[in-house]
Amino acid sequence: MPGARADPGVVVGADGLARCWWCDGDATYRDYHDREWGVEVHDDVRLFEKLCLEGFQAGLSWLTILRKRPRFREVFAGFDPAAVAALGADDVDRLLTDPGIVRNRAKVEATVANARAYHDLVAREGSLDAYVWRFAPVAPPVPRTRQDVRASSPESAAMSRDLKQRGWRFVGPTTVYAFQQAMGLVDDHLVGCWRRGATKL
Repeated sequence: MPGARADPGVVVGADGLARCWWCDGDATYRDYHDREWGVEVHDDVRLFEKLCLEGFQAGLSWLTILRKRPRFREVFAGFDPAAVAALGADDVDRLLTDPGIVRNRAKVEATVANARAYHDLVAREGSLDAYVWRFAPVAPPVPRTRQDVRASSPESAAMSRDLKQRGWRFVGPTTVYAFQQAMGLVDDHLVGCWRRGATKL
């Protein structure tokens, strides 16, 4: 029956599918959970976008960012790093008047700074994809309840430290771990969730 608990943290929806608790009750969240979260990503632009959006999410709910994502993509040129890196002070001021995004100066400026740091990282590492996947854990713990889902990990802390040394901003260990979960470096779908173990669609 809809809303019945299959086990702690897993909710069975009206369609009969068991899902992680956090996407219950919102169609946008369910679609994101079913189609994106935890699916392996190896495209540099999508990886860069997610790092930026996770930075914007800091202190907010991911659902807020998800609902604003189409507008974020419009104003940041699809998160093409070269286009974002070219934004100047006037562009930042203009973006801060746009109600379709999160109007936080520090986060907007960090996105531009990260785009500029991106090019140095790619020059040294070959691609953002190659760099990011160096920090994928070999055998992450398997979460069975919501209490088992970590907020950070040794790997996210290491990646956070390294990115900060390279000049990236809004990339703390918790932000980086959320990125790793979403991009498929970690499979944090709970045991019992229909998406558990399906890192590729």
